[in-house]
Amino acid sequence: MSCAPTPLLRSPPFPWVKPHIAAVSRSTPSAGAAPDNARVDRLLHLIREARVGGAFWQPPAHSIQPGTLVIQATSESAARHLLADAGRSPAILLCGPTSAKAWDLSVSQMIDDSTDPWSLLRPGVRLAAESKEWRLLGCLAGSEIVGEAPTNAMIADALLGSVAYRDPFTGQPTSAEATVALLAFWRATLDANRAIGACSGMAWWKKARIGEFLWTGRRRPLVFANRDECGVAAAAPVGALAVWPSRVTPDLLAKADAAGVPLVRIEDGFIRSVGLGADLLPPYSIVVDAGGLYYDPGPESDLEKLLLTSEMPPILLERAKRITTLIVERGISKYGSVPPAAAPPHTRRTVLVVGQVEDDLSVKKAGGDVAGNLDLLRRAREAEPGALILFKPHPDVDAGHRVGRVPDTEALAFADEIARAEPTQLLLARVDAVHVLTSLVGFEALLRGLETHVHGRPFYAGWGLTRDHGSPFPRRVRKRTLIELAAAALILYPRYQDPVTALPCPPEVLLDRFGAGWKPRRSIIVSLRRLHGKIAKLMGRATS
Repeated sequence: MSCAPTPLLRSPPFPWVKPHIAAVSRSTPSAGAAPDNARVDRLLHLIREARVGGAFWQPPAHSIQPGTLVIQATSESAARHLLADAGRSPAILLCGPTSAKAWDLSVSQMIDDSTDPWSLLRPGVRLAAESKEWRLLGCLAGSEIVGEAPTNAMIADALLGSVAYRDPFTGQPTSAEATVALLAFWRATLDANRAIGACSGMAWWKKARIGEFLWTGRRRPLVFANRDECGVAAAAPVGALAVWPSRVTPDLLAKADAAGVPLVRIEDGFIRSVGLGADLLPPYSIVVDAGGLYYDPGPESDLEKLLLTSEMPPILLERAKRITTLIVERGISKYGSVPPAAAPPHTRRTVLVVGQVEDDLSVKKAGGDVAGNLDLLRRAREAEPGALILFKPHPDVDAGHRVGRVPDTEALAFADEIARAEPTQLLLARVDAVHVLTSLVGFEALLRGLETHVHGRPFYAGWGLTRDHGSPFPRRVRKRTLIELAAAALILYPRYQDPVTALPCPPEVLLDRFGAGWKPRRSIIVSLRRLHGKIAKLMGRATS
């Protein structure tokens, strides 16, 4: 029995996902219908732009010179035959790693055939290939084909006639064009990860998820080093060392600088999970920043660079507008979703003041001269003498996991009400304004059209959208619209993973899962962690 041909457009082999879940295509009997030539031409353009098709996730080869002959063969006899047909030319042979040692052929270089074909194939390169797939890819990439070249009908059949496409997130049929867009998205993520050689400072309960976010198609697993010197040494041959910022030590900075190893900082994204990070729930969104980090106004972060320099096309802004509408309509925040409710009527100006973890890096880096949550409350009352002020403690602080608790009696000296149990999304529906230090709630308030007062220097301040009470932002000289800010912060900057399929996904998929009520299963670790938080909270109250 012959096996069905492998589709040209197919998913990377994500090691942690079963192939049938990740599959974006399957071979089918050819329909035999005349191809729509205009559609085929548009599809070819999309594929060339995205550089997808074949095993595009494999490690890239070094750049080759125009005029080079690429020979792809699985046997020595086939390689000799192809070389004879191609004539004399500087040649690179693609073959298995063990074959290269055994074959005695007059070629300038031998390369493992587990190589990204798009790193070799381009106009000006000649291709003599045993594989039909390589010949198809050579045509798509504009290479000169030695011998029998695929016809337009063969290319159309490989892309549209003998293949069915599916959306891996829904399992429903989809178009070839949508599949190319998803593969292009995956390719961009894999390519961005290739410069990262190792990780350091990652909590044990995050390592598996971080390894998935940073996968490049590599055969070996990503190195997670427990010691600074090991992380630097492991990263050096490849490039950068990925680090969790709160665990970066001066010793690590010195060792990385001495070895010439750049640091890439990893942090939770803005739509993170259902549940608290303090409950040891790994994130479904992260940011990967080679410049600094979004919450540190010192070095220029990749997000700040995007907002300063990027030109955003209308299609991106339309997408960002739909995403912000979804977030507001479904009551989605960093830690999940709460069904929105109608705002109760009120006649008095109502203001929400948001507490934070006082030793959090965002507070340390961007908190300015605000001396903690009680000082933030005091400043908010000075700015809002006649308002009804609601104070929302940070959930990790209130759970007893982190630093920053303000005794109720002290908080009520400035606040009218402590909104401990009410979800932030519902609070935002019944206030006129928010006062924050660096909290992400300020960004969520902007998305909901609320007046947002900022007393620190968070990523969303300084662009003309907030009332800034802290120190100025000398680099942020460009004014941005809310939708442009959302496009950068929610689409261009973070990475997302679908909690159902575990595949890398665009933000819309994660928003759909949270909006549909997806919940993680509670593990015994989470239960013990919550018990520990309750005990710490009770002990803290007993001693205060």
